[in-house]
Amino acid sequence: MDESPVDTITEKVPLQNIAVDVLIRGFLSDVTCQLHYKNQETVPLEVEFVFPVHAEAAVYAFEGLMDGQKIESQLMKREEARTLYDTGLIMGSNVALLEKEPKSKDIFRCMLGNLPPNGEATLKLCYVQAFSPEPDGAIRFGLPVVLKPRYVPQEEGSITQNVPQVPKEQLPYTLSLNVTLDSPYRISHVESNCTLTPLQYTTEDHTIALISLVGEHHFDRDVELLIYYEEEVHKPSALLEPGKPGADPGSLMGDPVLLLTMYPTVPSLKSALNAAGEFVFLVDCSGSMFSSFDQDSPSCIEKAKETLIFLLKSLPLGSYFNIYAFGSDYYSFYSQSVRYTQKTMLESLKRVKEVTNMGGTEILQPLKAIYSQPCQEGYICQLFVFTDGAVSNTMEVIKEVQSHINTHRCFSFGIGEGVSTLLIKGIAEAGCGHAEFIKCSEKMQTKALRSMKRALQPKLNDICLQWDLPSGFEAVLVRPAPQVIFAGECYLIYAQISGQQQASELEGSVVLQYKSECQIFRERMAFSLQLQENDRLPIHRLAAQALLQDLEGATSMKNQNLALETSLSSGVWCDQTAYVLINTDLGKPLQSSVYFRRIPVLGPVNLCNRLRMNIDKVCERDCKLFLLEEEPSKYEKIKTRFVELSKTFSSAVSAFFATSTSGWRNDLTPGDFVNAQSTTFDQFDQPDSESLLLKVVSLQNADGSWILDACLLSLLGLNEAETLAKKPLQVAPAAWATVLVILWLHVHATEERDIWELLEAKALGWLHENAGPKLAQCIQIGNTFLGCDINPAVFKL
Repeated sequence: MDESPVDTITEKVPLQNIAVDVLIRGFLSDVTCQLHYKNQETVPLEVEFVFPVHAEAAVYAFEGLMDGQKIESQLMKREEARTLYDTGLIMGSNVALLEKEPKSKDIFRCMLGNLPPNGEATLKLCYVQAFSPEPDGAIRFGLPVVLKPRYVPQEEGSITQNVPQVPKEQLPYTLSLNVTLDSPYRISHVESNCTLTPLQYTTEDHTIALISLVGEHHFDRDVELLIYYEEEVHKPSALLEPGKPGADPGSLMGDPVLLLTMYPTVPSLKSALNAAGEFVFLVDCSGSMFSSFDQDSPSCIEKAKETLIFLLKSLPLGSYFNIYAFGSDYYSFYSQSVRYTQKTMLESLKRVKEVTNMGGTEILQPLKAIYSQPCQEGYICQLFVFTDGAVSNTMEVIKEVQSHINTHRCFSFGIGEGVSTLLIKGIAEAGCGHAEFIKCSEKMQTKALRSMKRALQPKLNDICLQWDLPSGFEAVLVRPAPQVIFAGECYLIYAQISGQQQASELEGSVVLQYKSECQIFRERMAFSLQLQENDRLPIHRLAAQALLQDLEGATSMKNQNLALETSLSSGVWCDQTAYVLINTDLGKPLQSSVYFRRIPVLGPVNLCNRLRMNIDKVCERDCKLFLLEEEPSKYEKIKTRFVELSKTFSSAVSAFFATSTSGWRNDLTPGDFVNAQSTTFDQFDQPDSESLLLKVVSLQNADGSWILDACLLSLLGLNEAETLAKKPLQVAPAAWATVLVILWLHVHATEERDIWELLEAKALGWLHENAGPKLAQCIQIGNTFLGCDINPAVFKL
């Protein structure tokens, strides 16, 4: 095959449109994506399209419509599928292949072969996904459309390296999205980061509604919908789906599968908010973290820095902590975790603000360095990872986290658009922690402090499920019980139910049992065994996906065979399988070459033409020749600048400078590189102004108190002389200042309470030790002075 350049990318790229139809029924979604192709060239084409899919999505169908003929695909062993595809390509048949990227299994590769001149084809894939309600009750549906090329260590490779990028005005295909909502609850409203049509209810009880994407989507952000209901959704539920007709009884697809949604209450964590521990923060300082979604938004690294300030201020006294920054290399603030004191806190805050661009995204080595350090005696180390999730060696990273599950818990934060869901969710699950995704428009502090509260909860042990079913029935968990649970969180449990259904009104129950601080807790949930039909078998597909995730990377032949058998019987692919379709009726041996085309994705405007060599090497070499000819004396100075830029660009090598469909740009000069780089990346280092809340929080001491000084009073809008005059007698200035700040927070920052709740808990602990019997008087005078009426119960009185 010849790889020939596409002369005019807006006219020649064969992908015309991506049409997505979504059915969201309760907490499950069924998604159908159709890729419409048309060959507008005069030669036959082979087309490659690389795109993201959520890591927890269970892909269960792939089919094609070619020359008006519908073609069903086959799921088979990956090697066999590739062989069949290559054979069909040589024979001149219409063929297509759908497979996962082995190292980044939330990236798919779709190959369409032998698309004739003026020929059209439509490829359709279907997948299901389950949701857990957000803390505010919303159901969050996400459609990944941003393909962020994954940073690749020098010795490795990734299919995202070769995906061409173009500015949005040259992106040749469009996206349409139509969503049907079908819920047992009344639908209140839908929010989105994209423009939607008005919600159209199709039933009088508002349980079914339609909504669509409006206008052109530029593939610059993942599409997200937040669906709100008029009823409380944080409550246990159960769905029992009958098995697939014709499947073997006793098999996963042949037996009914039960999906339980559970909300463990877990003992109150109030007493744990001031519990000491060991905390390590791992911060991605790669070049992509210094970019921003738009000119009005702070960069990802600025949001991470601000969040770190809140987290550092929230650490309980007596804790130990350390901070690691990583990019192409890594470093730690301290050689080992240090005790949390006023001195170490202030020193760390200063260094956080000075963090700079470190180039690539080499996350594995700093992780190994963290795990090589001994944990503080008596503590499990709580690891917080902040990253934009663009790495290629995802499975290696997950495996590394999982191998230290007994000594470390991992809480992960995926920042920005196009984040790898496999990496973020994978390391959190492997590390018995929790994953959070922070989009460009969201506040990172809210989710980070929520995870800190989880980290401060006591560790729960010996989690198990005990079943009580009618005689003749048996429940077998598809995957083991969760290794960690948190208060009020949603947990999905899949169980295969065997036994003959004798009556339609049968019921069963399950008891969730766990141990916390030498106490045993039990929670019982009753459920109906009435079957609920669904011909697409979404619960079975999701159960198969859950089992396959547990079996991924298995080394034993038994587990590898089980994974292959599960994949082939359920139609849900795994790392051993791939989908292939071939139209055998139209095959004619090739008489000429098939030309290869890659579908481009959105890229930065001034970096859309990408080079075949690493930018640091290319620029240094070309600029050296250029400067030696023109102004040799300036070479060393410019070389120093290039060393800095190479760090910036090392993370962007795969992101912005992989192989282009149009090949090498012969019209560029070294001067073009200098101008483009300095203009773009200098802007990333300009931090946005700090919020008033952040400024107030930044003045809090490590022990939870505030100092009564002019700086604090200026932020609170108070006159220094009047404030000192109102201070109760025999009350320390710091105690008076701390009372005033807490009152101010409840008056002026109530909507952001979730991000200062831990700060307040630490402050209250300090007040009770230092204000003593004068605390009630301070609160009363403070309320009068500030003109507010905050209940003394806020201060635990």
